[in-house]
Amino acid sequence: MEVPDDAEQSPVGAVGWVTVSIPADGPGEVLLPVRGGSEAFAAWADVPIARNTQVMVVERISARSVLVVLFPRT
Repeated sequence: MEVPDDAEQSPVGAVGWVTVSIPADGPGEVLLPVRGGSEAFAAWADVPIARNTQVMVVERISARSVLVVLFPRT
């Protein structure tokens, strides 16, 4: 069985938690389930999101940065 490399393991669609509040003008941080564990990613959002809020990844900005929305999405 071939194991995909990191570039193929996209976090898009992953549901995680905000660990550092995401402000309107900069990144915060989210903890996401990846590769059988959890990893922190820099996170941006269209609106400020408070710490301990559940979010979903809608776009991968770079290898360690994502765009998130509130989950469940309304």
